Amino acid sequence: MKPLYLVAASALALTAAACGPKVPAARAALDCPQTQGDLTRTSASPDGKACTYTNDGGAEVTLQLVNVTGSPDATLAGIETTLLANRTAPVAEDAKDGTKEEPAKASPQAATDAEKAAKEAADDTKGVSVQVRIDPHGKSGVVTEDGGTTRVNLPGIHVVANDNDDTANVRVGPLTIDAGDDGATVRMRRDVRLRGEALSREKRGLRAMFIYTGDDLPEGYRFVGYEAGGPKRGPITVAVVKSKTEGPDGGELYPDVKKLVRKNGGV
Repeated sequence: MKPLYLVAASALALTAAACGPKVPAARAALDCPQTQGDLTRTSASPDGKACTYTNDGGAEVTLQLVNVTGSPDATLAGIETTLLANRTAPVAEDAKDGTKEEPAKASPQAATDAEKAAKEAADDTKGVSVQVRIDPHGKSGVVTEDGGTTRVNLPGIHVVANDNDDTANVRVGPLTIDAGDDGATVRMRRDVRLRGEALSREKRGLRAMFIYTGDDLPEGYRFVGYEAGGPKRGPITVAVVKSKTEGPDGGELYPDVKKLVRKNGGV
């Protein structure tokens, strides 16, 4: 009877393997529709690994398949470094009278654009809804003030605001925001399940976004960033966004960019 048991056990093992989650095939080419919301495709590479879009506001979007080198985080960090390369110095010397010019401050509209994009990212943090109330008298026990610096530390919520230099650092789950006079930076990165793996215990995909807005960007750009998604093993679908205006309207542009990334990234 032992051979029968072995055959039955082997059959069960094969059945279980067949029912388990299958690793989706790596995407070899992008699906680049002619239009996506307010975005219009302007070019597509012959190998299907890149395409570009623009909108009426002058925003430039480059959708591309990026192979993972080292790790997904290292790959995305390289893209971020490229976007922030060749920024200008915030303080310049006046050749005539020797006085120093004040650092260029981010315009109110640029700050609003960053705030809108940050809200888009916050909407993706698993429905987290956070309201922080700062007690000016420090009675809450979670707020400390030291030399114009206010700190709030709660599980998953960290806020540091400095009144002396008008800077703020906020972290809520996977979302971080760093803001100051010369610009604002928004980052979000989290592990997700790939499409078709809703019941899988392992999260084999990732979603990430990066936004920088400021007056120190080269070539007249005022806003740069990316939206990324895909399997951690790669390739990752990345939409790089640039604009020479005050910044893309996060309420209109980013949903279209997200759709392109999610469609191609399988997240």
